[in-house]
Amino acid sequence: MELIGFSASVIMGLSLGLIGGGGSILTVPILVYLFGVDPVASTAYSLFVVGLTSLVGSVSHFKKGNVDLKTAFIFGLPAIISVYSVRKFLVPAIPDTIMTIGSFTLTKSLFVMVLFATLMLLASISMIRKPKKKEEEQSDTHYNYLIILAEGLLVGGITGLVGAGGGFLIIPALVLMAGLPMKKAVGTSLLIIAMKSLIGFTGDLSGALIIDYKFMLIFSAFAIVGIFAGSYLTKFIPNEKLKPVFGYFVLIMGFYILGKELLF
Repeated sequence: MELIGFSASVIMGLSLGLIGGGGSILTVPILVYLFGVDPVASTAYSLFVVGLTSLVGSVSHFKKGNVDLKTAFIFGLPAIISVYSVRKFLVPAIPDTIMTIGSFTLTKSLFVMVLFATLMLLASISMIRKPKKKEEEQSDTHYNYLIILAEGLLVGGITGLVGAGGGFLIIPALVLMAGLPMKKAVGTSLLIIAMKSLIGFTGDLSGALIIDYKFMLIFSAFAIVGIFAGSYLTKFIPNEKLKPVFGYFVLIMGFYILGKELLF
């Protein structure tokens, strides 16, 4: 099972390198179902893995001029504040048993997995739908700071709760709200994801969570191999064709997790 899990981590990195947004959505299911990591702990592991992998992936984009540092800072700052606050204060405050109705008990782990599955369904829709042509043609950078603040807080909060990078939310925001071309939006998104995920992870360090650093680093190494391979394959595989296929896979996985957690 570990061999399958580490192979899946390579695929996660590969998808992150190929499509930019949405690739990290696989990290938590891999950790929970293939390695048996507790759902709440897996969100912390995911923050580190996704953050480190995205940071490595952003380097190649930076060399190609596909990272807008000013935009990354403006979008990233509210997200960083939000994700750190959620990991430091909100997640530890959620009780192990949230509520009980008859024979149904909503636990903290169940809440995290259902929320994560819901996020997967939303991410899949974002990846399956065809982008509007006008999104590709924008080139003038402009900022609506109020909307950017709200977007950053929302994405940071989601990242803090479920450990996903939120690239499927960030990339459209960078295209529509900052007017970045798609390639530059993908590269800038990776840097934003790296910053907020790694800083968000530090919110768990002073808590009661026991972290297996050796396992986390090995998992990250496999994912990094995948993102290098994915970044290379972008020369040959069009993002537009691959993204909907991955979107349908994520859609199926989302329904599978909902069924497994709520029905079985």
